[in-house]
Amino acid sequence: MSTGQAAAGQHEPATHVVWRPHPGSQALFLTCPVFECLYRGTRGPGKTDALLMDFARDVGRGYGAAWLGILFRQSYQQLEDVVRKSNKWFRQIFPGATWNKAEYRWSWPAGETLLFRYMDNPEDYWNYHGWEVPWIGWEELTNWPDLECYHRMKACCRSSMPGVPKRVRATANPWGVGHNAVKAYFIDPAPPGVVVESSETGLRRVNLRGHWSENRALLSAQPDYPEFIKASATSNAQREAWLSDDWDVIAGGMFDDVWDRPLHLIKPWLNEDGTLAIPKSWRIDRSYDWGSSKPFSVGWWAEPDGTVGPDGVIWPRGSALRIAEWYGWDERTPNVGLRMSDKEIALGIVEREQQLGIRERVRPGPADSQIFQLDTDGTSIASTMLKHGVSFTEADKRPGSRISGWKRMHDMMKARAKLDPEAPWLAAFDTCRQWARTVPTLPRDSRKIDDVDTNAEDHAGDETRYRVTAPKRSASVTQHTV
Repeated sequence: MSTGQAAAGQHEPATHVVWRPHPGSQALFLTCPVFECLYRGTRGPGKTDALLMDFARDVGRGYGAAWLGILFRQSYQQLEDVVRKSNKWFRQIFPGATWNKAEYRWSWPAGETLLFRYMDNPEDYWNYHGWEVPWIGWEELTNWPDLECYHRMKACCRSSMPGVPKRVRATANPWGVGHNAVKAYFIDPAPPGVVVESSETGLRRVNLRGHWSENRALLSAQPDYPEFIKASATSNAQREAWLSDDWDVIAGGMFDDVWDRPLHLIKPWLNEDGTLAIPKSWRIDRSYDWGSSKPFSVGWWAEPDGTVGPDGVIWPRGSALRIAEWYGWDERTPNVGLRMSDKEIALGIVEREQQLGIRERVRPGPADSQIFQLDTDGTSIASTMLKHGVSFTEADKRPGSRISGWKRMHDMMKARAKLDPEAPWLAAFDTCRQWARTVPTLPRDSRKIDDVDTNAEDHAGDETRYRVTAPKRSASVTQHTV
């Protein structure tokens, strides 16, 4: 962009180029015609600059006050870096633009406006309900625990003035509490540059990948930038995430230092008829984390007794092998539940146990203690489920149980990663896809480093935590109450 163009408000030959996009991902991002675009990537390709320039490229095109934008972060404090960069560029490119520090607002002589705002939770959407905001930007989208704020604000991305472009733009690294939500919506459906169209809304979205090697200006000023990033990382996994944009890397989480996918996720052991082939001497039970508006999670577990498994390996006594699961979520939106009744869930559990060929072997395992709380009519979730043949024991929810549970999981994963024959292991069949999707990436709480961030999609993790801290019982079978 040139100072000549910005001052005149017209497309004139550049007299002095203040900023131009790097060839590659920045240039693609600024010319992307797709309604929703995520600029993801490593640290260093200039994602924040590109986000600001995506709004700025339509300043001075005759839209006037109709060209309104909002750039979101989770807090005003997080906006400081964006504000600093906007001051660096906008004052040079647009000499007539003014910054209002009190209102966190850029204004242009022709009426264009860019607001910097925070949105901490979905209820903040109501501050903008009914607005016409044709440009909406999200900086570090993985900082939000889910995409509910993001999706709600799309309703405001509109304009009553014909011809005004409408865009939703976001940046992200493979990091943060919302890692899984962003990955499921933008990363998993298609490779970078491949457009995905929603079958329900017809809206189109795409992700574009940036890499630090594209930023020649940065590398010229700081040739050792990759080494700087390596030194800044706190783990090998975080280093890979920051330098390679690998969304399958487990970075910054509770288990990133012990997770080994080939060892923690194994092929299921099956009989010829497709039922599970679990040694008769191994205990089988189930655990449960209740959810309605949020997902519920049922896990079925085999507990070895120190004998050889069907894989020819001696599994240490007391290990926990997740052999099946049922995750009650809306597959279109991570961390959103199905609102099923307790009876429906109980009947679904029975049906699945019959299909797996383990119904007569399943013992009651731990469940969230809230299912045992009595309602005003003297019933509970647990009593309703018991009427339909499914029983549970009460999980340990005493003070400190969360942290001790995560530590127990960490220790068992570590033992499995090292194939320690003297310590219990934690692993899962690779058919437990929601466990594999959500548990390895569970982020630590930034304030309580030994706990998981409770805003994360932690339902399968909680249910696993209940299971590994439950008192050990025998493998004998108790009759189900029908």
